[in-house]
Amino acid sequence: MNNWSTHSCAPASLRHSAEADIAPVNAVDKLTVIDANLGELSRFHEAHGFYVHGVGLEAAVLPIGWQDRAIRVQNDNTNGNIGWCVEVHDLAASKLVAFRPKDLDFVRTLIVEQLVTPRKLMLRMSQLPAHERLPNQLHTRMREWVGGIVRDLGRGT
Repeated sequence: MNNWSTHSCAPASLRHSAEADIAPVNAVDKLTVIDANLGELSRFHEAHGFYVHGVGLEAAVLPIGWQDRAIRVQNDNTNGNIGWCVEVHDLAASKLVAFRPKDLDFVRTLIVEQLVTPRKLMLRMSQLPAHERLPNQLHTRMREWVGGIVRDLGRGT
């Protein structure tokens, strides 16, 4: 299985979004500052071709235990600061909860590029907590959608 964390960037098929979400866990009061300085139509956006959107953790429904699987990022590019990235299967499960066309395209690409395995994605989906945004029929729809992608690709889970 490929892992873009060992490379300089994600596959081209995953790099078409101009938005990067960031959840400042220890500085929730900075959400508006992030949007003002790094957000859409900011100087940062104009200079770099992408923008940063500050969001609270409550914006996502993530599988139970996601914090233990989060990936630590700390290097010269972070000036020694530590960032935590949601593990790709946890992220994919969360995106399926939203079930928007752009999220489905993203998860399909993750499966096509073999950055997530359908079996592990199904496991993460089963670890999603009870939530008002996750009724039983959506759980069923998510499982059927992943199964359909696997069938379309001619792969087993």
